[in-house]
Amino acid sequence: MLEIKKKKTHCGKVFVEFRSEELLVLSPTASGTMCEILDEKKKKKDEKEKGGTNASQKKKSHKRDNASEENPEDFVDPETPIGERKRLSSQMAKQYSPAAVEKSWYAWWEKSDLFKADAKSSKPPFAIVLPPPNVTGVLHIGHALTVAIEDTLIRWKRMSGYNALWVPGLDHAGIATQTVVEKKLALKKLTRQDLTREEFLNEVWKWKDENACTILTQLRRLGASLDWSRECFTMDEQTSKAVTETFVRLFEEGLIYRDIRLVHWDCHLKTAVSDDEVEYMDIKEKTLLNVPGYEKPVEFGLLTSFAYPLEGGLGEEVVVATTRVETMLGDTAIAIHPDDARYKHLHGKFAVHPFNGRRLPIICDGTLVDPDFGTGCVKITPAHDPNDCELGKRHNLEFINIFTDDGKINTNGGPDFTGMPRFAAREALVEALKKQGLYRGAENKEMRLGLCQRTSDVIEPVIKPQWYLNCSMMAKEALNVAESKKLEFIPKQYTAEWTRWLENIRDWCISRQLVWGHRIPAWYASLEEDERREVGAYNDHWIVARNEEEARKEAAEKFGGKNKFELRQDEDVLDTWFSSGIFPLSVLGWPDETDDFKAFYPTSLIETGHDILFFWVARMVMMGIKLSGGEVPFNKVYLHPMIRDAHGRKMSKSRGNVIDPIEVIEGATLDALHKRLEKGNLDKKELEMAKKGQENDFPDGISECGVDALRFALVSYTAQSEKINLDILRVVGYRQWCNKLWNAVRFALIRLGDGYAPTMVLSPETMPFSCQWILSELNKTISKTVESLDAFDLSEAANTVYAWWQYQFCDVFIEAIKPYFANAPLAASERAHAQDALWVSLETGLRLLHPFMPFVTEELWQRLPSPKDCERKASIMICDYPSPIENWTNEKVEKEMETVLATVKCLRALRAALLEKQKNERLPAFALCENNVTSEIVKSHELEIRTLANLSSLEVLLKGEHAAPAGSAVETVNENLKVYLKVDRAMNAEAEQEKIRNKIAELEKQKNKLQKMMSASGYQDKVPAHIKEDNATKLAKILQEFDFFDKENWKPTNGGA
Repeated sequence: MLEIKKKKTHCGKVFVEFRSEELLVLSPTASGTMCEILDEKKKKKDEKEKGGTNASQKKKSHKRDNASEENPEDFVDPETPIGERKRLSSQMAKQYSPAAVEKSWYAWWEKSDLFKADAKSSKPPFAIVLPPPNVTGVLHIGHALTVAIEDTLIRWKRMSGYNALWVPGLDHAGIATQTVVEKKLALKKLTRQDLTREEFLNEVWKWKDENACTILTQLRRLGASLDWSRECFTMDEQTSKAVTETFVRLFEEGLIYRDIRLVHWDCHLKTAVSDDEVEYMDIKEKTLLNVPGYEKPVEFGLLTSFAYPLEGGLGEEVVVATTRVETMLGDTAIAIHPDDARYKHLHGKFAVHPFNGRRLPIICDGTLVDPDFGTGCVKITPAHDPNDCELGKRHNLEFINIFTDDGKINTNGGPDFTGMPRFAAREALVEALKKQGLYRGAENKEMRLGLCQRTSDVIEPVIKPQWYLNCSMMAKEALNVAESKKLEFIPKQYTAEWTRWLENIRDWCISRQLVWGHRIPAWYASLEEDERREVGAYNDHWIVARNEEEARKEAAEKFGGKNKFELRQDEDVLDTWFSSGIFPLSVLGWPDETDDFKAFYPTSLIETGHDILFFWVARMVMMGIKLSGGEVPFNKVYLHPMIRDAHGRKMSKSRGNVIDPIEVIEGATLDALHKRLEKGNLDKKELEMAKKGQENDFPDGISECGVDALRFALVSYTAQSEKINLDILRVVGYRQWCNKLWNAVRFALIRLGDGYAPTMVLSPETMPFSCQWILSELNKTISKTVESLDAFDLSEAANTVYAWWQYQFCDVFIEAIKPYFANAPLAASERAHAQDALWVSLETGLRLLHPFMPFVTEELWQRLPSPKDCERKASIMICDYPSPIENWTNEKVEKEMETVLATVKCLRALRAALLEKQKNERLPAFALCENNVTSEIVKSHELEIRTLANLSSLEVLLKGEHAAPAGSAVETVNENLKVYLKVDRAMNAEAEQEKIRNKIAELEKQKNKLQKMMSASGYQDKVPAHIKEDNATKLAKILQEFDFFDKENWKPTNGGA
């Protein structure tokens, strides 16, 4: 349905405004009656006042007549059945609409298999795997940056003759997905424990199948040219097979082992997490923090002192201090320094635990204890502190775990505290110590608090049996490939971080106490004669195998001479990063020797955020080298910046500054942004703060920008290596630029005409000057763009293409060739040359831009006329990427155009300074040249200067033969050229004199500075030759310009210069 509104124009005409979802056009009323009445009235009035109508009125009337014949439906794209090539409107819409342009193209690209790579192709391979987004979420602006970068690279390589493969995938996200499904169960008053393992897994798979399509749809919306025929999921059959094979091989090599160690335990998730998943907060003093599962904030940053009474009841005590009072329930010793004279008499004695009566030996340890710190006595909790754990091993102490998996005090903590949450027990213990007279006070204490990266829960060190991967040898191999340049980092600065991390690597805890994930392929054999019946009691009873049948066979061989055994598979699953670590292998079919694996492994590049360099990239490199016989899984690592808001703040839901790429693409009102926040899980205070943040940043909401503008903005930001301060107004600017491209092509199609058939071979030397120039500049742009892409400097590449389109094609070339299409055109051959140069520039420029802006370039390219005697490719994305053409380059033309454009710039500046009104009025101008060479250049390009500077005439004068024109304003172009603009009114002579005096003063200043520098001691010996040459050239130009002013004794007369 079209919504019709009346709209009054500046000339009094009433137009009808047709509004639909994708188009806005203005057209006179269909009948023309209203127009005719108003026209007639205006005509009579003009005839009465002027006695007739002028040419301008006739021209406007002619345009209105043409407009009245327009059919609005001609500007609207017809509906295109899904998957078919887009059906374009017969007339280009008068304005660019992202929604209209981006419609239908992707479905056609995908259905036409334009993204599909061929494992049998003879083309050189270029392969990337998409960092698999978590199946739980939706794409955020960081994902959009990844897509913008990787799709730019893959489209460029595909157009450059490579067998380009971009593999899509989703990560099962073990912790995140299980948490989401458990929350869903909670709405039904169910917990995971209420279901069997199989029932819970069915719930997770069901949720995955319902929600995974959201991300895949968003990837398509962003224009990602992924090979969907190779789509994978980290829990699918092929990946699961690869994960199992990896575990078995590494176990057989002795790299994977099981051990009882202190782990980072997340009580909220009830699982161990790796070292890299722990973030540390520095606390200076007493601080209240919100902890998951606690209604009120918890105190941290306090050092609490209390006394342990000595055995024997003699009233003697030792005072210890801790920031974690609750862990005293697991204390098994008190340590002192062996040389501390204060406690010599306590060697071999015992203290008594006040709440459970446990005897605590007083032991000597010179490694852990600093006698000058505090009281010199240290409480030892081997099961809950890394340092105490090591001491406990040295002294063969008892390890007592006092926590349940969800962070409550277990029965080892004593009946008074059993069942209390750990931080509630902290408060209760302080009170209990006070009651027994053992509390000795608390003071502020600086400390580092470990928090889980995923949940912000306070990490609890807990002794647990876990599976580990020995990384030391693999880390050395990963270091070697970086040192030998087999692996390169972009930007290079991350090489140092790579080295630092790998040199200090620890063994990786790879097991997680979850249900959702790759179940560990290890079975525990319980033998009839075993005294201890719990699973894992005997470490040598574990059997690692590819399946239960293989495990049973191996167990029978291992325990063949013994009685019957029972096998039970380990309940734990592998860390999600374990399957991600072999992603480049598994997506290509490993461990099988598939065609894809042979054709595309190793891949070419991995691109991701620098925040997961160690989580993911390092593990891919270590495991890839180990499993593939020494091959690095990719030879380049491209690390993109982190996106912040326009103020440089980290994006967070509570601030309200998180940007959804779909909202930027489609636009969103402030109310819609607020509603998105309300659907989240922010509390009332956070919601109010977030809404206020949105009101400050987006008072009018977010404008519709489209995919192309968003992608181009993100790529252009990549020059910032650490972080991107994303300003939505910059994206809006690129959306407006898309409109400029659109109008440039509309202009071109009108000038080319319906019958134009492009030629594929050009002879630039026979073309007009402006045509030679645009081809030469285009050639230079192609070279620079390809050079930047080869160096993975995408920002520079994007800016180079932008600069050519904006400042050379649109601002100069389109304007310069307008005389060739005027009503009284120049020679027909020049018009034909201008058409050829126009078409070639457009077609080549669109191919150059396509990897950055796929949708608008496809649509505009499809509208261009096809060359004669040449079969056209179906899509721009499978055309050849531009490469330089030798005979297009013309440095002489480029140099002369520099003079032309500098001249035009000065004339425009004069016009802007002198004409307050009627700034488009054509004025006569003069060019005074220092020599014949400059004079010839200006004369030969008089047409271009007149056209671009909007002059009525341009007279070229030669110094010494012509006087300075009177009554004109002057501007210096360079040392060889001055321009004058004739204005039909009195000039301000004093102002013109002042301008020249200022110019001479500036030249004097520059001359003195250079002469002082060049006469300095040691200048001739120490300054490099090329700098001396540059300075000499600068000084010669300044002296020449002085000569230009002084020789003719330049003084303004009659208002002239």
